[in-house]
Amino acid sequence: MYQETTRSIRVTVEPTYLPDQSAPEDGRFVWAYQVRIENLGKETVQLRARHWRITDGIGRTQEVRGPGVVGEQPVLRPGDAFEYQSGTPLMTPSGIMMGSYRMETDTGEAFDIAIPAFSLDSPHQSGQRH
Repeated sequence: MYQETTRSIRVTVEPTYLPDQSAPEDGRFVWAYQVRIENLGKETVQLRARHWRITDGIGRTQEVRGPGVVGEQPVLRPGDAFEYQSGTPLMTPSGIMMGSYRMETDTGEAFDIAIPAFSLDSPHQSGQRH
């Protein structure tokens, strides 16, 4: 499990390799990742956008930006949490993901919170893991 807290918003990520959706012989490796976003602060915030940087095992990087997460822009009041699951394929048996969420307070102030860097490792990875 990977965790990062920015401005009283804690983001926890747990990646899982999906062997049933992967085809190593064809260079297809797939992971799911469970994300939990918790508002530990005193102000209400809304998740407006996401930015991911996905790097495979040989250094190819893909950036993904878009509104919200899984089609939602959740509002988190103090003490609230929001969880979702998503996934990513790679052409290599390992990689790293990291990123940020753009949050907005109920007064209209926008700020970014960090998504912790997390390792994508499959059982097909030889040698050192991330």
